[in-house]
Amino acid sequence: MKFVGMGAVALIGCAGNAYAQSSVTLYGVVDANLEYVTHVGSVPAAINQFDPGVGNRVYRLSSGGLSGSRWGIRGAENLGAGMKAMFVLESGFSLDSGGSQQAGRLFGRQALVGVQKAGLGQITLGRQYTSMMEALSNFSPASYATQYEPVVLQSGPNYREDNTVKYTGQFGPITALAHWSFGTGLALPASVGLTTPIGGNGEVPGQFRRDTAYGTAIAYAGGALGATVGYDQWNPTIGTGSGTAKKAAVAVSYAIGEQTKVMGGYRWGQNKSQTGAVIQRDEFYWIGATYQASPALSLTFEYDYDKVHSLYGNTDAANPWQIAFVGNYAFSKRTDVYLSTAYAKNAGLMMESLATFYANSLSLGNSYVLGKGQSTMFGLALGVRHKF
Repeated sequence: MKFVGMGAVALIGCAGNAYAQSSVTLYGVVDANLEYVTHVGSVPAAINQFDPGVGNRVYRLSSGGLSGSRWGIRGAENLGAGMKAMFVLESGFSLDSGGSQQAGRLFGRQALVGVQKAGLGQITLGRQYTSMMEALSNFSPASYATQYEPVVLQSGPNYREDNTVKYTGQFGPITALAHWSFGTGLALPASVGLTTPIGGNGEVPGQFRRDTAYGTAIAYAGGALGATVGYDQWNPTIGTGSGTAKKAAVAVSYAIGEQTKVMGGYRWGQNKSQTGAVIQRDEFYWIGATYQASPALSLTFEYDYDKVHSLYGNTDAANPWQIAFVGNYAFSKRTDVYLSTAYAKNAGLMMESLATFYANSLSLGNSYVLGKGQSTMFGLALGVRHKF
């Protein structure tokens, strides 16, 4: 099974020969599109008194449609006796401006080193994807497309974490994953209903729990059938204490012949403050399909729905949903063009709202926040992607 965190690798033992073979690869993706979005407001923040303002139409050049623009270096060295060492350094950037993403980190997408032992598994150290997020990658119809798949609502804004130790084991059709972060490095600004920032760097002497996180997942890929189950927990700093953000998910997929694949899943979520009060409680569902209409043309459909039980004390919040479509035409293995479109109700595109801490808009630098008094958002993007 191919996972998003393929760069991840691991430890177990230390042996090798004096003439180990090594390789280093430079790779990347550049992806940009022309985008039209309706009812767009500003990201609520202290500077605007948490008021998104009146929603307006936006025409813009955006970076990352099907894939986040990035460049990276990965390498491996065969140590002998079934041992291998490897590393991944991957930098995300905005193609429209040339600036770094992931809060300005040089290698914000991935930065890890590790070793593996054949038959036992691999361990990696560094900034990595969470276990649940990686396991769900094969069960998300749009394959974590930057526009407009709701990855943050599905896996949490902490789907990448600093200071992480991660295990990955491949045992026939079964893949097992587990990770621990000593400090996620994720910091989100104050928002409506929560007047203090959330998260931080962690690793504070005498405060072991602060900003830690952990999770596990197991996935099965056997012929046409695929399935996964996972759990993730983040303990972000809130005020002088730490809260909890818990998520558990299950997903399945089924391939119909060589052209069609259907998939769907369910994610339970509950966030609590430092005092144990419920900040958010929801149940997220998704379903979709991919269809290879021709060797060059692929089509993707996805429907997402979030059942909101409680949001900052509001037990009557509207339930957001979104429908999305992607048409992709490949000129070659490296270059393709695409059309992406989505319509969201009771949230912005990517299900952006207070429930996601507006993390998508803050990360991408393009707002997908609903304007004041608005309840729907429509987006359309036409773009080109090149892989190297």
